[in-house]
Amino acid sequence: MRTFGDFRQNIFRLKPSASEAHMAFPFGLGGCGVHEVCETKHGDLPALLGFSLATKANRNGAVLHVQQSVLGLEHGEVLQAGAVGLQAQPKPMLSVQTRKLTEALWTIEEGIKSAAVGSVIAEIEDCDFTASRRLVLACGRYGVPEVLLMPYSREGATAATARWRVRPNLSAENEFDQRGLGSSRWQAVLERARQAPHLAGRRFDLDWNDETLSLTVVPGLASHQIEAGKDTLPLHSKRPTEKLKRYG
Repeated sequence: MRTFGDFRQNIFRLKPSASEAHMAFPFGLGGCGVHEVCETKHGDLPALLGFSLATKANRNGAVLHVQQSVLGLEHGEVLQAGAVGLQAQPKPMLSVQTRKLTEALWTIEEGIKSAAVGSVIAEIEDCDFTASRRLVLACGRYGVPEVLLMPYSREGATAATARWRVRPNLSAENEFDQRGLGSSRWQAVLERARQAPHLAGRRFDLDWNDETLSLTVVPGLASHQIEAGKDTLPLHSKRPTEKLKRYG
């Protein structure tokens, strides 16, 4: 039997999958579909909001921020000045607080349908499979991306495009002040991804670039011990030099 090369190349013109455009970080986060961003441990929720704003694609329309009041009382509310600083093209932010989870889900869905909203970020306690499926269908129909910020206890099945597990890292070094805070950093683990299930468990160390106003994937952020510099302690201090542990 004689063959003449790969018959698929001669007969069929294979087109790349539509999802291949989102096969790299951030896998469509903030740009399409519904993404769940969950705490790594209790208390990480405020860092999740900054992470979501930093990864948000540049879209027309306002950012609708929905928050259950119980999470607002526990973790605080949005600081508008700080939120604007984490956007390449600052957009107006509409903040809505709801008492019940059902009210929050209704507000999210109505925001997705609104022509004035470009993206939705919501802090909610939970979201069952049926509710997440409704949000996915609404996002697909109206083209408005949705990011759900959820507690560390979030587990189980979901219809969302992807699920992330995020926590803050130590800030970058400040080039003008060695003792000052530098740019924000996060560690994000892709826990689930419908378009790339084989990448589940992939970890990304991320650095916010103040100049380009975008996230940069940093290879191998420190998870080792570093020794304190000589100028860390006062000269008159008699304490021995300690080792500072950097968590990453």
